[in-house]
Amino acid sequence: MIQLKSANEIEKMREAGVLLASVHKEIKKMIKPGITTQAIEEFVDRYLAKNGATPEQKGFNGYQFATCASINDEICHGFPRSTPLKNGDIVTIDMVVNLDGFLADSAWSYAVGEVPAETQRLLDVTKESLYKGIREAVIGNRIGDIGHAIQAYAEGEGFSVVRDFVGHGIGPTIHEEPQVPHYGLPGKGLRLKEGMVITIEPMINSGDWRSKMDDNGWTARTVDGSLSAQFEHTIAITKDGPVILTLQDDETFSL
Repeated sequence: MIQLKSANEIEKMREAGVLLASVHKEIKKMIKPGITTQAIEEFVDRYLAKNGATPEQKGFNGYQFATCASINDEICHGFPRSTPLKNGDIVTIDMVVNLDGFLADSAWSYAVGEVPAETQRLLDVTKESLYKGIREAVIGNRIGDIGHAIQAYAEGEGFSVVRDFVGHGIGPTIHEEPQVPHYGLPGKGLRLKEGMVITIEPMINSGDWRSKMDDNGWTARTVDGSLSAQFEHTIAITKDGPVILTLQDDETFSL
């Protein structure tokens, strides 16, 4: 069942989102060759505790970490580790913040040092595909409008859209209805209503869209070893249009 949120609940989720956005801002300063995703994991744990919040995904279905840290061909749910990041890598840090019982979810892909031009283009296209999806998140549109906007743009740029993992409703639990695929047909699917809060989180690959699962049962990676990037925001559907609850203060976005 879809739970519509009140204006007060959305404001509380925005507060969690502001904190989450500030974490990503700090992580951005940390990303460089030689840093480990384990060091980022430990920083996030400390930062959230200092600000009176908790990492909601730690313990979720047995997951052990505050963050997911997915490197290069890993699509999502990579484990933090002690292997240093190298110049030319890309890494996606994904987390869910719980502040006073209200949740926000956001993932961001980072370039490590200098990356090849085509890798940077993957990052740029993935972020823009997120924004194209957000612009369709208005009252009266359908879920398929979001997915179609993402798919049409990303595939038009020569990349592929992961099908096996999708966005979702959020709050008061991590994963709620509706599911929000990043592909689809316009005018199809559930109609968007005021008070819905969803994540839009396209995972875009430089090669084949299909995924395979690591033996750890969590980490998904591309079947062909191609790179994968992801950008994610938590979005409230309001009468004034989509509101990004996890917007970063240095982020440039307009409807």
